[in-house]
Amino acid sequence: MNRGMIGVTPRPTTLADESYLEFITSFRRLAIQQMFPKVAEHGEIRLAQAMESGALEAEDGHVPLTEIQRIFGENPVTPTFQRFVRTQQEMMWRRTRESFLRDADTLMAWMEEAAAKAPERLHIEPGFTPPEYTRREIHCQPGGYTDDPLGGAVYHYGTKVFYEGFNDQDELHAELVERATPPADGKVARVLDIGCSIGQATTLLKDRFPDAEVWGLDVGEPMIRYAHARALDHGKEVHFKQALAEDTGFESDSFDLVLSYIVFHEVPVQKMREILAETYRVLRPGGSFTIYEFPSNDKGQVSASTRFLVDYDSRNNCEPYSPDFVAADFRGIIAEAGFEVADGPGLSNDFLQSIVATKPA
Repeated sequence: MNRGMIGVTPRPTTLADESYLEFITSFRRLAIQQMFPKVAEHGEIRLAQAMESGALEAEDGHVPLTEIQRIFGENPVTPTFQRFVRTQQEMMWRRTRESFLRDADTLMAWMEEAAAKAPERLHIEPGFTPPEYTRREIHCQPGGYTDDPLGGAVYHYGTKVFYEGFNDQDELHAELVERATPPADGKVARVLDIGCSIGQATTLLKDRFPDAEVWGLDVGEPMIRYAHARALDHGKEVHFKQALAEDTGFESDSFDLVLSYIVFHEVPVQKMREILAETYRVLRPGGSFTIYEFPSNDKGQVSASTRFLVDYDSRNNCEPYSPDFVAADFRGIIAEAGFEVADGPGLSNDFLQSIVATKPA
């Protein structure tokens, strides 16, 4: 049953589902906002004590991850936190998908109707097969971003819970778009949002740059079909394309501004290099690339608690590529692709790094 919207977010199909998922949101807040800070504080103190006493020595300036795991694991709260995070993720996705599956026919018809209404703005290559590395069930979402036809709707409400209520009306994406850095010459005629998922930032980019041609690109067909239908409902004239970020199919020097939000830690490091090379190719000289991403070890400043959390997330929350990303010299890799690299504007979520990469004019 379609129960309408909460602003820009669809309601689950029953009040019982909505209430259950509000409980899961509070469960996640407990784990992330209250338990993990205590786990981190305890672990960092014990680690410092071990270093000061000589019981633990750094190797090349870094404490081995195995030692971080051991010391953090001595806290009896740690396994409880880990179990809570995994359990709430499983509960969240299971109930979200069960809810929207009840209305599957209506949702599929809505997306098909949108595709028929504005086919010139939905670009799907017949026979496109997502490569295996993109088909992981990131954050434990069933079917991932590529294999569940209802993946867009499930992702939308599931991430409402994931963001603990902070992005119910796309507030987070509005901040990302508001703080995206345009080229120095101010010319923005064509914009690309890579890894756009359901197009929350893409449609807001059209609001910020109403005269620009705006594209969202994602590997997941369920994502862009949902994004396209949602954009039509919102009256936004934007394009969505299914393609790889490392092989977009766009012409060289054809975009003025590119945006990415938490994309690079979701791909292997070699693919990260290929995506940067492709972005450099499609961005015109003087164009800007705004990147919001996980912390990385390019300055050797990733804390032990962040390394512990990312390692746990990788193994128990299906983030298989993030440890290699966090350990990488991300800014150095961006510079190797030819970009000029600078700090971007600060975000309210200070866990993320904000980077502006400019293609030299």
